Amino acid sequence: MIIDISEVLQTEGKEITEEVTLAMTSFASRLGDFPIQADAPFLLTIANEGNRRLLLRGHVELEAEIACARCLEEVPTSIRFDIDKELVIRDGSAFDEEMEQTDYLIGFELDADKLVCAEILVNWPMKVLCREDCKGICRVCGINLNHGTCSCQKTEPDPRMAAIQDIFQKFKELPV
Repeated sequence: MIIDISEVLQTEGKEITEEVTLAMTSFASRLGDFPIQADAPFLLTIANEGNRRLLLRGHVELEAEIACARCLEEVPTSIRFDIDKELVIRDGSAFDEEMEQTDYLIGFELDADKLVCAEILVNWPMKVLCREDCKGICRVCGINLNHGTCSCQKTEPDPRMAAIQDIFQKFKELPV
């Protein structure tokens, strides 16, 4: 959703509140493409604080499908965060608190979807599990161990012991 903020930028002390409905149906990142299952419209307050400063505030709640870190099954995950940004306008460009240029405010238009995408990246959960006792997948055959078991060898030899294991293998091969 594109919001025209020309009136706010031109009038010091001016504040507007817009109800924002996200147009994006999925969130794409280097980790993959994650469908957004539910998102509620949220209120975004945009205020001109004077001295070429713009304040953005809002609270976003959405639900995305994220793969479990152990078994890779899709898990509906609630993502909630507050938007609390102070932007500095210089030479027609907007910069955030760390003086990094933003891509969601160009000229007099604020792209709410890009703003939310940037905030999702910062608030992305570190680890998502389908359940606390998730058994994961077998490293050999790839079966989901939550749904069944496999007959693969479960113990993995310690790579530091590989030389000793080679010696034992040679002794087994000697004729008696």
